Amino acid sequence: MIKILEAKPLENHTIAVKLDNGKSGIFDVSPFLDKGIFNELRDIIYFRQVKVHGRSVSWPHSQDFCADTIEALMT
Repeated sequence: MIKILEAKPLENHTIAVKLDNGKSGIFDVSPFLDKGIFNELRDIIYFRQVKVHGRSVSWPHSQDFCADTIEALMT
């Protein structure tokens, strides 16, 4: 099971991510911003509140992305 070691918010709703399997890259959240609960992430101040929680990154109001999704979509 992949774990997220680091997640740093960047410009344009992207996150620099480091995984425990040695992979790292950029995860772009912008394709999800028009989808339900993720609308709130449009607010860049709120977006920057991203935290690592083991196998996911999350925000205060329960938006989250799992490590598997991040690994599959990061560049």
